[in-house]
Amino acid sequence: MTATPTMVALVEEYLALRRQLGFALHSPGQQLLGFARYADGVGHRGPVTVELAVRWARLPEGTRPSWWARRLQFVRGFAQHRSLFDPGTEIPPAGLLGPSSRRATPHIYSETEIAALLRAAGELGPAGGLRPHTYVTLLGLLITTGLRISEALRLGRDDADLHSGVLTVQLTKFRKSRLVPLHPSTVLALAKYARRRDQHHPHTSARTFFLNELGAPLGASGVASTFDALRGKLGWTKNREGRRPRLHDMRHTMAVRTLLRWYREGAEVDRKMPALSTYLGHVEVSDTYWYLTAVPELMALTAARFQAYRRRSLGRMR
Repeated sequence: MTATPTMVALVEEYLALRRQLGFALHSPGQQLLGFARYADGVGHRGPVTVELAVRWARLPEGTRPSWWARRLQFVRGFAQHRSLFDPGTEIPPAGLLGPSSRRATPHIYSETEIAALLRAAGELGPAGGLRPHTYVTLLGLLITTGLRISEALRLGRDDADLHSGVLTVQLTKFRKSRLVPLHPSTVLALAKYARRRDQHHPHTSARTFFLNELGAPLGASGVASTFDALRGKLGWTKNREGRRPRLHDMRHTMAVRTLLRWYREGAEVDRKMPALSTYLGHVEVSDTYWYLTAVPELMALTAARFQAYRRRSLGRMR
């Protein structure tokens, strides 16, 4: 008699298949393995059930319902796969625990805030060390290019072609690579940092563009803690949604500032939007269009342009 496979074995098989198809599944994979260990730990045998999936999804107490829904969504995808092999599998209905995500309004940095942040980064210790220059350059790159922080930290030295002024962003969020043209001022800032970096650490084996004070690759946790300290120093408090400015909001800021400039210049934004979407590494142009609803000033400019168009249309009809 063939033994019933454990849920962990079934999830590992599913994850291996999906990864062969090109899906990274970092967070979903960890969550699904957590579900599988829970199922095996409580003695569950047999196919996935809605009751089991919901019970696991709602385990983290004190978290938002949207996170419960997100966890259930991970199991739902796995259950859909298992239903092809085990007809007894129950697939949790979509939206059973409510929406799995809600896009919070991003913080759009003002010129004053950006200047204050870069000034505070330049005052980081140690005096005479590489760290302040690293953070000034990193933050400046994020605000001018809209790179994701993970993309900036993964940049290799060979990815920054400072002669042609182009970055190669390798294997981004959606496992795609893209070219990011740079403004001449950004090229100069990166070149200045590269010279200083190589003076501080001429013999390091690390090949990432950004290094920490010890000459090792700059890590995400270190950047997060340093940015948190800078926020505290600047007195940036939480907004009405309970959120403070984030590193990721620099990406939103770059996109919004670009759109604002285009509207003020009278550009045909719809024609330019695919270029911005490609620059940011969005899979869908609709992800870039979301920025239009993110800021009241953008909405006002859009409405004003529509009103002007409407007046012209009515004038032609008379």
